[in-house]
Amino acid sequence: MSYEALDPLLEPVRRVAEAAGERIMEVYQSADFEVETKENDTPLTRADRAAHARIRDGLLELTPDLPQLCEEGDPVTPAERRQWSRYWLIDPLDGTREFIKRNGEFTVNIALVDGHRPVFGVVHAPALGVTWAARAGGEVRRYTGERVETVGIRPAPERLTVVVSRSHRGEAVERILERLGEYDELSVGSSLKICRVAEGAADLYPRFGPTSEWDTAAAQAVLEAAGGRLTDAGLEPLRYNTGDSLLNPDFLAIGDPDYDWPGLCDGLPWERRRLQD
Repeated sequence: MSYEALDPLLEPVRRVAEAAGERIMEVYQSADFEVETKENDTPLTRADRAAHARIRDGLLELTPDLPQLCEEGDPVTPAERRQWSRYWLIDPLDGTREFIKRNGEFTVNIALVDGHRPVFGVVHAPALGVTWAARAGGEVRRYTGERVETVGIRPAPERLTVVVSRSHRGEAVERILERLGEYDELSVGSSLKICRVAEGAADLYPRFGPTSEWDTAAAQAVLEAAGGRLTDAGLEPLRYNTGDSLLNPDFLAIGDPDYDWPGLCDGLPWERRRLQD
């Protein structure tokens, strides 16, 4: 397909994501909100549901013929979704734990997957007032209030900046950090970690631990448009909707593709899947 044909969707989908963010912030700014626990032991709030409903309706109006796969949506069997060549992949509130902690580091993620690849992505951080939007082969636009700018990855400096997860660090990540020598560390939540690499604020985000496809697809589209990569153990780009599981393998989000990332990661205990259906 011609990815230029996706350009007319960038603005309306951004508006859908930001409208979902407004629903989230209404709950976030309230005095209190109830937290439920889903079957997989992950938290769920009224904000997740409100954002899901806004995105579902907004995308249905824009693209009524495209199916939607959403973390908070109705279950879709592997057999059904494997029939899809193109579909929306959505996390209406990525970083619910950050939302509950009220640290502002949560996002709305909307991706368009075509042929197992995320070719369009919008990541909106409601509490920060920032949105990243891109399609394959295009530029990455970062929206901050009325300000719009083009962003991209940076050449790897001598002293790298590494994005680390506060709650999913682990032995493999520590081994990578040991190999870097001197480095700077940046801790943020949700898909903001990948976006920080995409905009040149960081160089590497190693993730060894369970994530789902809706956690990464939108940010992967942004990172790839910015010139970076989101790769598995073989340094191949993550692919989507290829099997029964919606769990990602361990991965790296890297900025400068010319840096010696393979040497940095040799011998690490990569796992293709952390969990099974």
